[in-house]
Amino acid sequence: MKTVDLKIPVASESDQSDVIKFLAAKLYESGRLTLSQAANMIGMRTAEFAEILSIYGVSLFNYPASDIKKDISNA
Repeated sequence: MKTVDLKIPVASESDQSDVIKFLAAKLYESGRLTLSQAANMIGMRTAEFAEILSIYGVSLFNYPASDIKKDISNA
């Protein structure tokens, strides 16, 4: 996997931690990272990361509505 280094101005170290957690959550939500990859990105265990997703408005169950509709019509 390739990595990207970003320079984002933050006021404090706790802000930096929040930004990294936010990015990991949103990358998971968009499907760019798996739950495990996003957790590793911020140095957390997968279960711990899953617990903080709601803070950033991200569902643990990343299943698009369009797929749910297809499943219902195929049932």
